[in-house]
Amino acid sequence: MSRFDVLIVGAGHGGAQTAIALRQNGFTGTIGIAGDEPELPYERPPLSKEYLAGEKPFERLLIRPPAFWAERDVAMLPGRRVVRVDPGAHEVTTEAGETFGYGALVWATGGRARRLTCSGAALKGVHTVRSRADVDAMIAELPDVTRVAVIGGGYIGLEAAAVLTKLGKKVCVLEAQDRVLARVAGTPLSRFFEDEHRAHGVDIRLGVEVGCIEDRDGAACGVRLGDGSSVPAEMVIVGIGILPATDPLYAVGAQGENGVLVDAQCRTTLPEIYAVGDCALHANRFAEDGPIRLESVQNANDQATVAAKTICGIDATYQAVPWFWSNQYDLKLQTVGLSAGHDTAVVRGDPADRSFSLVYLRSGRVIALDCVNRVKDYVQGRKLVEPGAVVDPERLADTSVPLKQLLG
Repeated sequence: MSRFDVLIVGAGHGGAQTAIALRQNGFTGTIGIAGDEPELPYERPPLSKEYLAGEKPFERLLIRPPAFWAERDVAMLPGRRVVRVDPGAHEVTTEAGETFGYGALVWATGGRARRLTCSGAALKGVHTVRSRADVDAMIAELPDVTRVAVIGGGYIGLEAAAVLTKLGKKVCVLEAQDRVLARVAGTPLSRFFEDEHRAHGVDIRLGVEVGCIEDRDGAACGVRLGDGSSVPAEMVIVGIGILPATDPLYAVGAQGENGVLVDAQCRTTLPEIYAVGDCALHANRFAEDGPIRLESVQNANDQATVAAKTICGIDATYQAVPWFWSNQYDLKLQTVGLSAGHDTAVVRGDPADRSFSLVYLRSGRVIALDCVNRVKDYVQGRKLVEPGAVVDPERLADTSVPLKQLLG
């Protein structure tokens, strides 16, 4: 049995950054990274954008080149899915029955794509976008695909719709709520992106229920909706969120729901076990100190750095400002802060110009910005979000006044 001073389970952004930060902070013990995919750690956001579009080869997605890990004496354990954890023995067991010991365990497994539960969900041609293998399977089928149905109008669904439209496919987006991006953005931003996609030929259908995936010779041929109508499609992409991959920790008593609970040092309630990234449920001051999971590269990297410093005996507390981004067509959306719970949304600029910001306030304080093709607002707005600045909405809306001038 191999034993590591620090064993990292999960080879995504959080797992990779944990190993990098351990070495950067002087950790000299043994480190292993066990990932359930065969690849070295790679970037996930380009999967639904540049990689799907064929604009960026996989080698350019690698977080670090192979030599980097060897030079830093980080043992890579690809193709290992950890299914059991024994906190008492400080051991984990893989699906294949291998056992690895650890001094400290960092759980960085992210999540698995939420799948449809209706009939036809497992048909050929039905895909999620979570891994390289997912997207490779889509790319292999695309030459025989004319029509694509995208179920879910979140970032993944809209990014995939944009890429596939540029590739000449006829795309229909099916969203259960009354607007796209309903979970993460205000109505003005939702309507803007709906208009943009429609202008590019995407069929956006809102408030629809998926009944089943229709079958022709064992492959998807369309999506039957709740009203009995059908959307023809040779490919169906399901983008309806993720489920945190935390079952082995729950099984041995870790606290948490919709994510494993961690403190400000990313420690779980189990001894010597940390969790970082998409799977970590934490109190966040930008969510009014409520428990939240953040699905972003920024969060994974920042939590990983905190966990690594804590393991090294360095005082560290997670308190980073959340930020996100999305690229669709020639639009770059940059978000800072968390808009959930806002009571006011100020439009700064004209959406018709395809360059504007949406500033969110709660009880008079700036809590978040969505910036479309407006980098200066994003950079300067961060300084308003960090302290929760109180700013007159009329001044926020005045584009002749730079946001940096509104700091109290």
